Amino acid sequence: MGALDAWRFCPVCGEAIEKVEDRVECRACGHVAYANPVPGAEAVCLDGRGRILLGRRAFDPGIGLWDLPGGFLHEDEHPLDALRREVREETALEIEPLEFLGFWLEPYAGRIVLCLAWTAQARGRPRPGDDLVELRWFDPDELPHSSELAFSHYPAVLSAALGQKDA
Repeated sequence: MGALDAWRFCPVCGEAIEKVEDRVECRACGHVAYANPVPGAEAVCLDGRGRILLGRRAFDPGIGLWDLPGGFLHEDEHPLDALRREVREETALEIEPLEFLGFWLEPYAGRIVLCLAWTAQARGRPRPGDDLVELRWFDPDELPHSSELAFSHYPAVLSAALGQKDA
């Protein structure tokens, strides 16, 4: 299901809308809305020993599965500022972003998220935020199986972070 699939009426004037490819159009007032991905930022947080921090999700989607720290950008927020804020909110850690790993598209609650991923050096003592029930450092060779990860693009992100060619 796409972001605009449930739309029936114009959010500006309340008249019926028409669906046209990747957008909706209101013939009454001219309002057009596009189905764009929502931007998010996530970090593969590393400690001084090269371990990777994952958090166990407290809520759906992916309740109980392992998650990378990160979240959605505010409308006027730079992606690296969002990355630092989200990691701090979820883990209480301060980070220094190191390398941009790439971007992935991930289905999430009826939307598509444009996930921007970085490696980051973490400092401080981790504490799980409200949306996590646990934080744990993993050695690279002890990472959870892909079936235990909250989102489908995480194996590729972790592979990119570890310098592996295969996702």
